[in-house]
Amino acid sequence: MKKGKNLPQIKLSDAQKEKLKEEIKAFYLDVRGEEIGMIEQIQLLELFEEKMAPIIYNRALDDSKRWFGQMMDNLESDYYTLYKNEQ
Repeated sequence: MKKGKNLPQIKLSDAQKEKLKEEIKAFYLDVRGEEIGMIEQIQLLELFEEKMAPIIYNRALDDSKRWFGQMMDNLESDYYTLYKNEQ
């Protein structure tokens, strides 16, 4: 599969969306001293879903592939440590 093709659409549950909207609202209030409305919260969340989620998803895939490769390297060396000396 080519990189970037057929990426699954990342869908958040309603509960996850509500939690993230509250996090966005709290961030703006704590960091910027601004209150933002529901529309702005939804717009920011949709922006993050569209732009950031694929980047984070791809990074997680790359990290998983790297980890799996290391485990396969370990498997190879572990396999040969099981060999017995032949007489």
